[in-house]
Amino acid sequence: MKLNVASVALNQIPLDWNGNQKRLEEAFANLQSQKIELACFPEMSICGYGCEDVFLADYLYEESLDILFSLLPKSKGLVAAIGLPLKVGQFRYSAAALVIDGEIAGFYCKKNLANDGLHYEHRWFEAWSEGEVSSVEIRGKSYPVGDLQFNVSGLTIGFEICEDAWVEKRLSGNQKPKCSSVILNPSASHFAFRKNIDRRQLILDGSKEINGSYIYANMSSNEAGRIIYDGSNFVATKGELVAESERFSFDEVVVTTAVIEPALYEDTKAGQVVVDYKFSETSLSVSPVQKSILNQTEDEEFLLAETLGLFDYVRKSFSKGFILSLSGGVDSATCAVLIRHMVERAVNALGMDGFKQRFAYFKEIQTAESVDEVMKSMLCCVYQATANSGPVTENAAESLAKEIGADYHFFNVDEVLEGYKDLVQGTMDRPLSWEKDDLALQNIQARVRAPSIWMVTNLRGGLLVTTSNRSEAAVGYATMDGDTSGGLCPLGGVDKTFLRRWLRSVEVNSLCGCETIPTLKFVNEQEPTAELRPSDQEQKDEEDLMPYEVLDFIEKASIRDKKSPSRIFSEVVETYKVDKAQAFTWIEKFYRLWSRNQWKRERYAPAFHMDDENLDPKTWCRFPILSGGYQRELARIKSENDL
Repeated sequence: MKLNVASVALNQIPLDWNGNQKRLEEAFANLQSQKIELACFPEMSICGYGCEDVFLADYLYEESLDILFSLLPKSKGLVAAIGLPLKVGQFRYSAAALVIDGEIAGFYCKKNLANDGLHYEHRWFEAWSEGEVSSVEIRGKSYPVGDLQFNVSGLTIGFEICEDAWVEKRLSGNQKPKCSSVILNPSASHFAFRKNIDRRQLILDGSKEINGSYIYANMSSNEAGRIIYDGSNFVATKGELVAESERFSFDEVVVTTAVIEPALYEDTKAGQVVVDYKFSETSLSVSPVQKSILNQTEDEEFLLAETLGLFDYVRKSFSKGFILSLSGGVDSATCAVLIRHMVERAVNALGMDGFKQRFAYFKEIQTAESVDEVMKSMLCCVYQATANSGPVTENAAESLAKEIGADYHFFNVDEVLEGYKDLVQGTMDRPLSWEKDDLALQNIQARVRAPSIWMVTNLRGGLLVTTSNRSEAAVGYATMDGDTSGGLCPLGGVDKTFLRRWLRSVEVNSLCGCETIPTLKFVNEQEPTAELRPSDQEQKDEEDLMPYEVLDFIEKASIRDKKSPSRIFSEVVETYKVDKAQAFTWIEKFYRLWSRNQWKRERYAPAFHMDDENLDPKTWCRFPILSGGYQRELARIKSENDL
C-alpha cells in the first residue's frame, strides 16, 4: 500500500483561538487539495505551546476541544494527528488526537515531560504511565485514551510526542517497534544552535528501529516571545530521509509531503485501537529519497532565527517598527543589521504585498515599494552624544544607519546630563569628580539617554530594542534603566565573542542571500568601548572586565557545564597560558560580578533563546538574588595557590 503523507508546521499564537483555528483550517484545505491521506500536526497545535500557567485553567481545555470538534468535518477522507491539551478526570495531559475521516478515534498522551532548560511541563501536566490505557468521556461519548497504538485496516500508527523521542528509553510500552507501520510525532521543539542535526538523527533512528516510516511535525516561528521554532518537518523510512522542510519559513502554514509504502499488520495486540477505515491507495510512485537539507553554519542559523524572531515579535505585539539607540558599537550595530535582514528576507519570501499584509495595522509602510522605503518606517536609529562621545562611533552609527536605509537622528544630551549633575551636586554639597564618583558618572550618562529614546518610542508606537548581550548580562556590565531600557533584548542569548565574529562576517559575506554591509568596517575596526569616561582615559570594555573570550569561557564552564571555580581556575591557566595570579584575577572578578548582579538579570527585557547557555532566570538559569556567592571557594583557591 502506498500513501500520500504530510507533516505540517504551524505558526500559532498562544490563546489566539480564532487565528489558530484559521491556520488549522488552511492546513486541512491544503491537505485535501493534495489528496493527503495521513498527516501529523505539531504539539499543542490548537492552543499554542507557550500558554504557560493558563494551562492550569479549565477553560483552555474546553476551548481546545471546541476547536477540535469544529475541525472534524475538515478531516473527511484523511487520518490526522492534532496536538492539544486534554483533561482526563482531574489530571492534565499533553495529548494528540487521532482523527479519522471526520471522527475522533482516540487520544495518545505524552509519557515523558520536558522539564529542563526553558521547559516546565511538570508544572502543568502529568506524564502518562507506560502501557496504560483508559477512556475519557467528552460530550457524552467515551474515547480511548493513553499509551495507544491504532490499527487502521492493518496500518498500525504509533506515537511519540516531542520529549518522548529524546529520552533514552523510547518507543516503549504500547509503541513497540516491531508492530508499528508508522510513528507520528507532534512536536514543539525549540531552536538552538546545531540542534537540528540531533533532531534529524532521532527521526532517522526512529524509522530504522520500527523498520517503517516516521512523520515528524514541528511548530514554526516566534510563537510566544522568547522561543523560536525552526519549523523543521521530516518524513523518514527505514533509516533513510524521504522529505525534509526548509527551516525558518515566513509562511504560517508549511506542509511537507511524501509518499510512503508502509507494512501492514493484520493481527491486533493489547493497547491497540482498531478502526475500520479503508485508505484510498495513491497511484503515485514512492518518492525517491531526498538529500538532506544542508546544515547551516551557526552564523547562518543566527541570522535566520533572529530575523524570524524579530519579524514575529514586532507584528504580534502590533508595534510600528523598531526604535534603536545606535551607539556605533557591535551590539547596537548587530541589532540594526538584523532588522535590515529581517525586512530583506521577509519581502523576498512573501513579496511586497504579502509583507504589507502581515503588517496591515502599520499604515506607514503600506505605500512602500522597496526594502529601503520599508526601512524608513521599520527602524528609527538615534545616536545620543555626550562630551565623552567621539567622532569614530558617531561616524560608524550614521554610516551604518544610512546604508541600511534606517531613519537616523542625532541627539546631543549633554545639556540634560549637566542638568542632572548640577541637581545632585547641590544635594551632595560638593562637586562630583571622576576620581571619587566614577561609577555614578558613568551610569548617569547611560540613564540620561533613556527618557528621550523612550519618548521617541512612545510617539512612534514602536518597540524599543535593548542591545545588551549575554556576556554583559553575566557580569552586570550594563546600566539599569539606561542601556538596558527596552521591550525586547534580541542578543541576550548570545555572547560578545560570537557577535564580534558574526558582524565581521556580515561585513564581507552574503549570508543566506542577504546583502553585505561594507560600512560595518567602521564598527568592526574599533575595540569595544562603553564610551562613558572622558576620551583621554581611553575606556575599553576588556580593560574594565577581562578579555571577552576569557569571560565567555568562564561563563560557559560555570553556568552551562556546572564546573566548580577551582576546576575552572585550573582550566583558565592551562587554556590561556597565563600565570595563576592573572587567572585568579579573572576568576575572582567574574564570580564577584556574577553574584552581585543577579538582580539585573531578573530585570532584563525578554531575550530570544539561541542555545543551551541561557542566563534568563525566568526560563533557564535561576540564581539567588542575595547570596554569599563563591567567596569560600575563591578564598580556598587563593590560599592553596599562595596568591
